[in-house]
Amino acid sequence: MTIDLTPEQVLAGAGVLLALALVWRAGRARARKAAEKARAGARVVSLVGRVGLMAAAFVGVQRLVITNPGNTTLLIVVLALPDLLAAYVLTRTLTVTSLDTTTRRSDRR
Repeated sequence: MTIDLTPEQVLAGAGVLLALALVWRAGRARARKAAEKARAGARVVSLVGRVGLMAAAFVGVQRLVITNPGNTTLLIVVLALPDLLAAYVLTRTLTVTSLDTTTRRSDRR
């Protein structure tokens, strides 16, 4: 069995294969960018959650330590703001962050 193709048919087939390859590469690049954005957003949400937990722990410990029979609502409000700031600083300091960078072949020398 022989297949007889004209030069136009061969060029059309090669063009279709080239178009499929280009669409596939563009889709991969778009998916990679979307995944990077999602990871960056998750890091921010995770950091906010850890700061909130640390602040709650500080407020709880201070509430146990300072048992003032006076106006406890005012005491908690006054102590909560510095705790939020301290929790943010400590959590940010103790959190290991990574820079997800990619190197292209043209950058390597």
